[in-house]
Amino acid sequence: MHALEHKIPPPLVATACALLMWGIAQYSPILVLAAPMRWGVVLLVLLTGAAFCVAGVWSFRQAHTTVNPLKPDTASRLVRTGVYRYSRNPMYVGFALLLLAWACYLAAPWALLGVLAFVLYIQRFQIAPEERALAQIFGDDFQRYRAQVRRWL
Repeated sequence: MHALEHKIPPPLVATACALLMWGIAQYSPILVLAAPMRWGVVLLVLLTGAAFCVAGVWSFRQAHTTVNPLKPDTASRLVRTGVYRYSRNPMYVGFALLLLAWACYLAAPWALLGVLAFVLYIQRFQIAPEERALAQIFGDDFQRYRAQVRRWL
């Protein structure tokens, strides 16, 4: 299973999950919700997800370290500021929220399986190997950070 570690860029994983969700929504019951309520939830979750993604990238850029999730071993700094005070993986939180917004837009409860699939895949094939690399690079600093800040939220 190590063959999949850091092989597929997380935005591509999110896109595949979004397509899976769309396919599920085509063949599953749809919730009937008032349009203003549905759009309000979609926009709130969408904007929150986008904010997490942007804040994560911004913090990395400010620290002058790599944003490339496929090469965590090239990290030059352990970022603990900004949104990284609340989540060790804000960009992945952001993608998960964007998928949740998509599920809300689709109004298909079974489409939530796509969000779950994204979280499980990213956890196993992206975050776990990233954390191994960061532990090797930053040692005790990373272990203290890991003990203080949750992986997701």
